[in-house]
Formats: sequence, C-alpha cells, structure tokens
Amino acid sequence: MRQLYFDYNATTPVAPSVHEAMRPFLAEYYGNPSSSHSLGRASQEAIEDSRSQLAGLLGCDREEIVFTGCGTESNNLALKGVLMLGGAAAAGHLVISAIEHPAIAEPAAYLERLGFGVSVVPCDRHGVVQPEAVEKALRVDTVLVSIMHANNETGVIQPIREIAEICHEQDVLLHTDAAQSVGKIRTNVDELNVDLLSVAGHKMYGPKGVGALFVRRGVSLEPILHGGGQESGLRAGTENTTHIVGLGQAAQLASKGLDETQERMTTLRNRLQSLLKQALGDRMTINGERSERLPNTLSVNFLDGPGREILARTPEICAATGSACHSGAGTQSPSQAGLGLTADEARGTVRLSVGWYTSEEDIDRAANLLITACEALRD
Repeated sequence: MRQLYFDYNATTPVAPSVHEAMRPFLAEYYGNPSSSHSLGRASQEAIEDSRSQLAGLLGCDREEIVFTGCGTESNNLALKGVLMLGGAAAAGHLVISAIEHPAIAEPAAYLERLGFGVSVVPCDRHGVVQPEAVEKALRVDTVLVSIMHANNETGVIQPIREIAEICHEQDVLLHTDAAQSVGKIRTNVDELNVDLLSVAGHKMYGPKGVGALFVRRGVSLEPILHGGGQESGLRAGTENTTHIVGLGQAAQLASKGLDETQERMTTLRNRLQSLLKQALGDRMTINGERSERLPNTLSVNFLDGPGREILARTPEICAATGSACHSGAGTQSPSQAGLGLTADEARGTVRLSVGWYTSEEDIDRAANLLITACEALRD
C-alpha cells in the first residue's frame, strides 16, 4: 500500500502541470533573463508571465510582485527592508505575534540585536491574535507589524483586515506571512488591506526554492541582497527562471479551482476529525477547534501517549508532531505555548494536513491506524 501523506503544511508535491511548465526552462530556454538576445528575452517573458499569474491570484498589479528564493527570504526582505530603510541610526519598532514561524521570529530577534525595538503580542486560548493586543503594542516609533495570515500548526486564521485597520490609523505598515494560506483560501491583498505579503512556492504545489513578496505600490524597502538590480532593485541575482515559471503555473492552478478545492479539503478534514473524535472521545482535544481554520488542517492532542510514539507506531502515515521546523525539538512550540496546552496535551500533539491528492480512503485508513495506535498505548 502507498504511503498516507498528511503533511501538506510542511510541503506539497509538485503538480504535474507545474512540472511540465518548468521542463523547457531546464534545457531549451536557458538564457539569462537579463540578456538582450532571443534566449534571454524568452526567459524574461516567462518570468513576466509568471508575475502576472501570481498577481492574478493575489489581486494586485504585476509590478507589486518581487520574486525571491523562498518564503523565508520574503519574510526577511519585508522585516529588514522596512526597519533598515533609514539605517540603524533611524531606530524604529516592530510588532510580531508569539505564534509566528521562525522565518519571522528569527529576523525579528536579529533586528532587536541591532538595536531596533521589538514587541511580541500573545494569542488567546483559541489561537487568535486579538487586534486589541496589537493596538496596545503600538508605539510612536512603530513602523511595521507582522502577523501571520494562518498558523502553520493549528491552521487558525488571523483577523488580518481588522489588524490592518488599526495599523493604518497609526500610519504603520502591515506585513503578513501567507505561506500557509495562499492557494488554500482566498488571499486578496486589497481585501486583507496589507502592505506586504509573503508567498512560498512549495506550500502551493510549486517547487521548493522559490517565493515571492507582494510590496504595495508606494512602500519602500532596503534590499537585503545588493548586486545587479534585478526585481526592480529589490532582489539582486540572476532570476531562477525555471522555478519562477513553476510558481506562476501553481498560482494559475490555484486561481482556477480555489472554491471547489476549499470545499473538498474542508470535507476531508472534517471527516478525519469526526472519525477520531467518535472513537477517542475526550481522550483527544483539537487545537483551534472554535476558531476559523485552514480547510485542510487538523491539529490534534492525543492524550493516550506522545505524538512521536503514535507516529512511530503508524509508519504508513507521513505527518508531524507540530510544524516541520519544530518536529523533534522535544519542547513546546510557540503555537502550543500560546494555546496554553497542558504538558500531556502538548506531548500528544500531531498535525494532520490534507491536500489535493488526499482521498476518502486515505482518510479512513489514517483514522483507523491512529485509533489503533492510541488503543495500544492506552492498554
């Protein structure tokens, strides 16, 4: 029997049409996009087509898309680019949440070491960062707030538009790390009212090693890579044409079937949740159950034993005890700590995330295996 892949929040497989779109640029169209000859122009045109495809998914102008090497680079460019625009002497204050991915938390810590002010706001017991908490953290020198759109572990969706209104009333920019939400739910930048938004290609059936940053027109950034001036001077270096083409195709796929995909993912996730709940009852809890969540994400706390042990007893299932970045860490992740989980709950956490290629049969098999493992540990 094939492996049961329930780790779509860690990474997704490359969609077949994405692979096909990339193939010509691995061999036939190999020109440098900055070259003026025909091969160079072909690469540049492909990049601009991809820029338009991603802009269409996000609801922005193509000129507002900057291609990067990954979601982490996009986050670094957003945070460092805003804070360092006036140089270290200009100071400035940044607000993030306690449940951010390390791709936000670590750049924030770096900026703090340089002398910039950083404030961290908590989430409530349902995994939601309250707009009022953000408002209280703002200072006269605050220049940027960065709150994730959807949590990578619990799937809880944050009230970004409400936070944006508070920020803009104080002339503060808002960035959101949307690596987990783009391609799963609607992420229109005008509806969210954000100034900057990060995208990771491999979270949306594109290749690893490519990302993007939406930069609203009029927002200025200090580049973190200096060189030849590619990407409107914001990201120097010869563009990764092949992977950018893959990201563009992935964005086009997501645009075509977003509503249908969201409905199907919700049905599958709810089926898995129901099967586990029926069998285990109060021997499991669900993180963010009362909050709006990504349609594909189920974060469960099994109380019969450690999540690692449960997954070790179900080798057919590819899943995680938290986010991929914290899996195996042996300590509570920021998301777990923010939810106020007990030691037993945190120890038994397993994140199950479904995707395009998950079937009802996969759901039923996985549920049976997990239930059997819990019963064995209980005995």
